[in-house]
Amino acid sequence: MKLTLSLLVLTGLAFAADVPKPKQAEAPSKKATAAPKKVYPKNPPPTAADVKYGPHERNVFDFWQAKSDKPTPLLFYIHGGGWMGGDKKGIAVEPFLKEGISVVSINYRYISQAQEVVPPVKAPLHDAALALQTVRSKAAEWNIDKTRIGASGGSAGACSSLWLAFHPDMADPKSSDPIARESTRLYCAAVNGAQTTLDPQQMKEWTPNSKYGGHAFLPGKERPTFEAFLAAREKILPWIAEYSPYALVTSDDPPVYLYFSAPPALGQEQKDPTHTANFGVKLQEQCRAKGVTAELFYPGVTDVKAKTTNEYLITKLKE
Repeated sequence: MKLTLSLLVLTGLAFAADVPKPKQAEAPSKKATAAPKKVYPKNPPPTAADVKYGPHERNVFDFWQAKSDKPTPLLFYIHGGGWMGGDKKGIAVEPFLKEGISVVSINYRYISQAQEVVPPVKAPLHDAALALQTVRSKAAEWNIDKTRIGASGGSAGACSSLWLAFHPDMADPKSSDPIARESTRLYCAAVNGAQTTLDPQQMKEWTPNSKYGGHAFLPGKERPTFEAFLAAREKILPWIAEYSPYALVTSDDPPVYLYFSAPPALGQEQKDPTHTANFGVKLQEQCRAKGVTAELFYPGVTDVKAKTTNEYLITKLKE
């Protein structure tokens, strides 16, 4: 979902070259180099905080329960940050709670914390699936309608949401673990600035100055160059087929909504190639070819009703 996070910018004092700098003035100067501090939305306390769903320290989620006499729909939120950063605090929950929609916001392993996983992107994506199964296992306890769960997120969280939307059900009905028997399918997904493909060749064709995605498949402490990602494509095609949302679309998938902040320009370099609406145009084409509903919003578009992911999710989950 398109959530605007304000930044607290810390600035230092400037001194003339011929004026001695007293010791006490050094602290503000150091602050000038500090990273901007993220300010998260102010939410009410979760009904259940830091609920564990796996063994890693980041395998936790927060749950807010909407007041209702009957089972509520649920927003399942996956934060962005390139699978390398971000936090579950980034979602504003009150717009959904006041509409009778409960909310779960998850943390997951960063790619940097899962270099032993092959490919690295499997860690955050499978974490999201397990978190969803865990939420469904608590449906009776938390008064959730497990058939009406919509996923949302921005950037990498958007890609993860679409992966869940299009991936075949990962439930294991024969498992002795009741959580593993729960479905990973969604009622809908509504996302902001999604990377809809993890295929470098498609990215380059759609947007020539693409630069994102290699870290999803190529392990290492440093992000690989896009050229290295493209050169490795033939070897990692099976992984692309498993983890790229575009490659997973089939006729039985739920409807999706795609929000982008600037119009598309297919085949042209983009100011922000990692979040370009070119991703949305091509996924919408793929969805239509497969018989799946995909609504695409960007400034200037005229054939879409919802103008935000919140608007779409509230309408869809309450229909």
